[in-house]
Amino acid sequence: MSTDEGTARQQSSDSGATRVLVAEDEALIRLDLVEMLGEQGYDVVGQASNGEQAVELAKELKPDVVIMDVKMPVLDGLSAAEQLHEAKLCPVIMLTAFSQTELVERARDAGVMAYIVKPFTADDLRPAIDIAHSRWLELTALEAEVADLGERLETRKLVDRAKGVLMSQLKLSESDAFRWIQKTAMDRRLGMKEVAEAVINGFPTT
Repeated sequence: MSTDEGTARQQSSDSGATRVLVAEDEALIRLDLVEMLGEQGYDVVGQASNGEQAVELAKELKPDVVIMDVKMPVLDGLSAAEQLHEAKLCPVIMLTAFSQTELVERARDAGVMAYIVKPFTADDLRPAIDIAHSRWLELTALEAEVADLGERLETRKLVDRAKGVLMSQLKLSESDAFRWIQKTAMDRRLGMKEVAEAVINGFPTT
C-alpha cells in the first residue's frame, strides 16, 4: 500500500462541512470521488484502499459518513460495513456496480444506509449522503427507544412501512415522514412502533 493511500488526510473542519472517509481500491475512481466531494463542499478527511484500512481510519478519524466500495482487497466493503455498524461509528454508503438482490439484502443487514451505483456523477453524491445521514439519525433514535435488538429490527421494519404510507398520503420526504412518526409518538406519549402500526392500520394522518 502506498504512503498516500495509507495516510489519512486530516483537514480542517472549522467550516462545519460533513466529514467523509473514502474507501476505494481503484486509485482513479477514488481520486475522482474525492475531487467531486471537495467540489460539493464536503471535507474528505481520509482515504483507504482496502476494507481493513477503512475500518482503522474510521475508528481513528470518526467521520460523519464513509463511502466505501463493495469489492476491496484484504477485507471486502460489506464486511467492513458490518464492523462499522457494530461499533456504531457512522453511516456507510456503498459504492457498487451491482444490483443483485442478495447483495442488497446483505448490505442492509450490514447496516448500509444508502448506495451509489457506478458509474456515478457528482449529482449522485449529495442525495445519497443526505439519505444515509437521515437514516442514521432514525436508527440512533430507534436504538435509544428500543433496547432489544430483535424488537428494534421489528420496529424499524414497521417504521419503514409507515413512512411509505405517509410519503404517499401526505407527499412527505422520507426524513419528514420519520419526523412525523417521531413527533406523533412524543405528542401522544406512545412508542414509535405503536404509531407506525397505527399508520399502517389506517390511523388518520391529518
